[in-house]
Amino acid sequence: MPSRFRLLCAAMVLLLAACASGPTHNPTVFPFEIEREALAAKPLKTVVIAHVNLGAPSRNYLDEVTPVIDGRVASYMEKNGYNVLPQRTFRQHWNTAVRAFGDPVDPTTGRVNMKTFSQLMQSVRDRMQEETDLDAFVFTDLIELETPFNGGLKHLARWDGVSRRPSLQGPGSGVSGDFDWNLPASVVSLQVTVFDMELKRLFVSRGGIDATDAIDTRSSSGRYVRRRNILENSSYIQEGIRLAFHPLIEMQDWPGNP
Repeated sequence: MPSRFRLLCAAMVLLLAACASGPTHNPTVFPFEIEREALAAKPLKTVVIAHVNLGAPSRNYLDEVTPVIDGRVASYMEKNGYNVLPQRTFRQHWNTAVRAFGDPVDPTTGRVNMKTFSQLMQSVRDRMQEETDLDAFVFTDLIELETPFNGGLKHLARWDGVSRRPSLQGPGSGVSGDFDWNLPASVVSLQVTVFDMELKRLFVSRGGIDATDAIDTRSSSGRYVRRRNILENSSYIQEGIRLAFHPLIEMQDWPGNP
């Protein structure tokens, strides 16, 4: 009996440890949309990652990290069995189509003319269909949102499946006692949208990455400033990618599981 009791206690300790180290439920996960029947009937094998946004262009300060994100997305998809064509193939056909139909983005407003965008995509689709075995287009938009760091004593911001603590920027090491933790900060998510060769949407989801704002320690009243290094945390980027692709590529520890 004593040995059985010890074994039972050991098993309970291991179970509790596993539960403690596992992912916690995060209700902010994005409500993904997926066409399961279409994907089951024709599974995707070969894809290309578009170098342009599906919606409005990302902010200028996100331009430098966009190629990094796309490279990480390509690696993640390849590790999960997809054949990812070089992005330059899409870019070449896109630039050719722009010369024929015009740029869909208004440089003064940043708005996208969706009629022109559709013409461009149809042209790119036709050319790539002739030259490759492409199954789908993958758009990877960096979306900027706003949310406060007001979650509990650790001052967490929660959005699109992630929880992040604020970073500080400036000569000081603390936060003003007058700082308003309900003040919204700018944060970034990766939005993934997949279209088949008929340009029908098969999948869309989003995963949080990190904040682009930091608390200014020089401010006596408390305020946010733009971070000098944007999206530099490799593990945060990877988490955002995994969240954004679930359940097209299943995330085993998806935090939306209650």
